[in-house]
Amino acid sequence: MELKEKILTYLYYLKEQSIAGLSKSLAKSTPIVTKAINELLEQKIIVDKGLAASTGGRRAALYSLNENLDNFIVSVSIDQFYTSIYLSNLQQEILAEEVDIKLDLTDPTASANILKHLRIFIESHIDTKKVIGIGISMPGFVNSTTGLNNSYTEDNPLHYLKNTLETEFNIPTVIDNDSRCIAWAEKEFGSGIKSTHTLVINLNWGVGLGIIINGEIFTGATGFAGEFSHIPLSNTNSLCSCGKRGCLEVEASLKSAIDQTEIAIQQGEYSIYSTLIKTMSNKSNALIEAAKIGDQLVIYQIGKIGFMIGKGISTLLHILNPNKIIISGRGAEIGNILAPQIQNAMNEFSIPRIARMTSIEISNLHKTAQQKGTTALVVEHYIKHILTN
Repeated sequence: MELKEKILTYLYYLKEQSIAGLSKSLAKSTPIVTKAINELLEQKIIVDKGLAASTGGRRAALYSLNENLDNFIVSVSIDQFYTSIYLSNLQQEILAEEVDIKLDLTDPTASANILKHLRIFIESHIDTKKVIGIGISMPGFVNSTTGLNNSYTEDNPLHYLKNTLETEFNIPTVIDNDSRCIAWAEKEFGSGIKSTHTLVINLNWGVGLGIIINGEIFTGATGFAGEFSHIPLSNTNSLCSCGKRGCLEVEASLKSAIDQTEIAIQQGEYSIYSTLIKTMSNKSNALIEAAKIGDQLVIYQIGKIGFMIGKGISTLLHILNPNKIIISGRGAEIGNILAPQIQNAMNEFSIPRIARMTSIEISNLHKTAQQKGTTALVVEHYIKHILTN
């Protein structure tokens, strides 16, 4: 990445920064950074925001991306059952959105439906010439380098979804795994800002993992690192979506809590969830709302998945020894219920001297993390297009 691109990327994340701050972050001399800043000012890509607050010495000039830039980002956040589409500007503001589009990835028409909704969204909100890139985040064995989702066979359109969207809209497009995007959001905007070695648990319909080592996303040799949900720690013999039995996911996901809650209701137990689901199309939202109300059955089921996540985290602690573990994704909204059970499992399964070195935090980004990470994915790859435009 060239110096000007790096400066623009830092200004996207930090919003305002001084030349001294940029020089330190970029490990470049002040004259070199000053020259690049002046050229960006001349091009009106960045603007002078005035002087920083006094700290006792000479007040530094602050710079930011020009809020009048006619450049925008489209991001598509996909999970197993719902898809959301967003239009954002370079000030991290969402200008338009279509959230929780009901769309099951096991449906053969899933790719066509994503394309249809995205086409309508773009035609309604933005001129494609103003979009610097489209970002896609979705579950599965996503290789961001090849742009392929290897969780699907080559005869499934979801395998090459990135290429399909890029061809359809003639807009540069990038794709990555949803949990890695969520991890990046936590690193840049959330609880992982000051942590160099971080594990981010994405609690959603499944349970994913983003690994940050030395401040960078770790993808592994072939891009598939972080398949936390398929560690064989389950106490049941239930079949996992991957085709194996005993995976952590079958006991440690929002889907497992929903399934167990619905089974208990069918067996005669009471839960406000059965009332909420009549007016809320998204089952995870109904589960989370029931938990917030204080529904005992739902709280019990969520506690069980918390304990299993803690059991899985204990395995990760001994292997990776992170500074911090962050619980993120939709499930972070019920972090106050999860946290005690996670800690109980860590007390039972972890070596105390190792566990004490790692803090557990509940994300405050919640379900916005995927959107923020997917949008940042576009910035990382395509902010250079501002320079050519």
